[in-house]
Amino acid sequence: GFTIDIKSFLKPGEKSYTQRCRLFVGNLPTDITEEDFKRLFERYGEPSEVFINRDRGFGFIRLESRTLAEIAKAELDGTILKSRPLRIRFATHGAALTVKNLSPVVSNELLEQAFSQFGPVERAVVVVDDRGRATGKGFVEFAAKPPARKALERCSDGAFLLTTTPRPVVVEPMEQFDDEDGLPEKLMQKTQQYHKFLAYTDTRIAQPGTFEFEYASRWKALDEMEKQQREQVDRNIREAKEKLEAEMEAARHEHQLMLMRQ
Repeated sequence: GFTIDIKSFLKPGEKSYTQRCRLFVGNLPTDITEEDFKRLFERYGEPSEVFINRDRGFGFIRLESRTLAEIAKAELDGTILKSRPLRIRFATHGAALTVKNLSPVVSNELLEQAFSQFGPVERAVVVVDDRGRATGKGFVEFAAKPPARKALERCSDGAFLLTTTPRPVVVEPMEQFDDEDGLPEKLMQKTQQYHKFLAYTDTRIAQPGTFEFEYASRWKALDEMEKQQREQVDRNIREAKEKLEAEMEAARHEHQLMLMRQ
């Protein structure tokens, strides 16, 4: 049969068999064998990890590159196996950290190099805006959970500095989102609440003077208040950071002058 040329799907510098290449496969038949499971993915190269939980009907498989995993997901999600539609998603990355308070001079490479002291890093990315400017945030994906926990503990207990500036990075567990597939109707849990709020399904613009309009307006006012308060907090924090930056530079200059006098 047709086999994909694996080498063409590893991007320059991309590491193979990372957690980003790991797929969750749900709704498996309870009598599936490991051989059957691997045969499903044989077109996409040799996997490095295969796990099946037959009792609960799910499994995991790790392919060589992210692109191969994306192709496998696109082609196999929803396909029928023994009268059951397979559900395929990217597995949650359990060893990813968010890094904040990054200096504008920190690159992907420096970020990876810095965090590699805690253990093998699969990927490190400095987040940029639509003009390619550093946002002060980034993320680091470790190959395993222990080094991620170590990095989190060391950075929380101490002050981890990446540049000559005594400005420590802030490290937190990374929130996991599925912003690719979202929530299709077929996966909605048809609970009592679902039927209650979809009692009538005509989407509409609330008409002034109605009960709906009154409460919709109150919700909008609350959202606006939240937005304004967040903006005020952001301004306060920004001003405090600028003040601290200025104080730090003045103290550094004073320290250098003192060293020169000695």
